[in-house]
Amino acid sequence: MTTEIENLAERVLRLTPPTRAYLAQVLLESLDFEEDFALSAEWQREITQRCQQLDHGEVELLAGEEALARLRETYL
Repeated sequence: MTTEIENLAERVLRLTPPTRAYLAQVLLESLDFEEDFALSAEWQREITQRCQQLDHGEVELLAGEEALARLRETYL
């Protein structure tokens, strides 16, 4: 990886989670995956709703390990 990209990644990782989520959304949309990954209207609405919840701080982002640990505590 080039130094420029590494520096950019470091700067981006210092952004707030909602800002990083928005940036990730913009970057993914720029890759034009629509041809390879057709999504139903329902999934598009779900994705949009979840992104909006992140943008407005309505939901808490968790690392996968933490989410699984919470599920285990609750259901096992």
